[in-house]
Amino acid sequence: MDKLSLQEIISAVHGSYGYPADVTVSDISTDTRTIKEGSLFIALKGENFDGHDFAVKAMELGAVAVVTERPVAGARCIIVDSTAKALLDAAGYYRSKFSVKVVGVTGSVGKTTTKDMIALVVAQKYKTLKTQGNHNNEIGMPLTLLGLDESYEAAVIEMGMSHEGEISRMSMCCRPDVAVITNIGVSHIENLGSQENILKAKMEILDGAAYGAPLILCRDDKLLAGVQIHSDRKVYYYSISKKDSDVYASGIKTEDNGISFTINYKGGKIPARINCLGEHNVKNALAAFCVGLVMDIAPEDIVRGIEQFRPEGLRQNISVIDGVTYIVDCYNAAPDSMKASLSVLSQAKAEGKRICVLADMLELGKNAKAYHKTVGEYAAASKADVLYCFGENAECYIDGAVKKGFPPEKCRHFDSREKLAEALESVIEKGDAVLFKGSRGMKLEEVFDALRKEK
Repeated sequence: MDKLSLQEIISAVHGSYGYPADVTVSDISTDTRTIKEGSLFIALKGENFDGHDFAVKAMELGAVAVVTERPVAGARCIIVDSTAKALLDAAGYYRSKFSVKVVGVTGSVGKTTTKDMIALVVAQKYKTLKTQGNHNNEIGMPLTLLGLDESYEAAVIEMGMSHEGEISRMSMCCRPDVAVITNIGVSHIENLGSQENILKAKMEILDGAAYGAPLILCRDDKLLAGVQIHSDRKVYYYSISKKDSDVYASGIKTEDNGISFTINYKGGKIPARINCLGEHNVKNALAAFCVGLVMDIAPEDIVRGIEQFRPEGLRQNISVIDGVTYIVDCYNAAPDSMKASLSVLSQAKAEGKRICVLADMLELGKNAKAYHKTVGEYAAASKADVLYCFGENAECYIDGAVKKGFPPEKCRHFDSREKLAEALESVIEKGDAVLFKGSRGMKLEEVFDALRKEK
């Protein structure tokens, strides 16, 4: 972060401050563990914490002032109505000081992978800042923007949400020059009520965008395909099935834990490859290609950036241990991402069995059981040979699979991760492929970790 005057920040957050403000702020922090001499501390409040309790400590550690919603004895306080809004206001002001090209990315599933692919593409021409990990909420997103400095030429910013209005506030803060929406699923439908409301919330990404900022959408998504834009804004569609889209893929072929395909666009066609499995990742690559085109990056450089992508952490992490292929995809789960992971299992090399290990999908509201049954039907249609499930609603996976003809004797439900790991240990053999997929809160990766310890 480049230095700001304290007076600039006071004006940006519309704060009240009763001390001399002719000092310089070297960085903005919401965590006292990162405070250093010259920091500004913003005292955020959450369900289980209150940053106001650490205001004095922040001063002791070298903060020049703290942003609070009330006076705190022993601290020089900039008083605001909302510290959460102050963080967004400060980051929005800071972003306005730079002429960087900002790409905003949102969607129900796949947005982190798409963001990473886009960042690799944009970095072929511009020095690029990107959202790290999944820091895509109203805290992580503004903190990402505060990482800008004069050396950056572009930024790729991911925006997640669980309620209406969140993406609007983030968009107004980062002001994207290009907007991308990957898909409309059912994640957080418990809060938003319907997929139509989820679409409305995702479309808030345009609230802070420039009037002429292009919008990039997946035409394979039914709701996005029907989006109506009542302005001169250019909409670019990508697809793996509709050849009249602006960008589409053809000749999709799985090979060596990757996929090769041809990208077709208005100016021609070009061969491409991704080093991961699943046709959903081809869609993510097409989104990145669209971004590259609108940012005047050469097609050859775009596909070079796409090919550099590798999954990280708990997202479709594929490893081979003692001849067994493990696919660990435990960061989040919704019906669409479950279906995508099942396609990865079907495409993975396996001389033996394909074992599907599924845990609950969370935050799906009153229709959770029905969504789980639908995923079970997906499992039956995949190349899975064995279906092991864990969680309160996981028996519905089995119900859906059996309904579609999956052998009941190949299905088992477990009420603990320990019992699941023990059962898997007895059935996994060399040459098998094993998929672990579930919501982050189900901690299914602990089963994989237990199996590795047994090896």
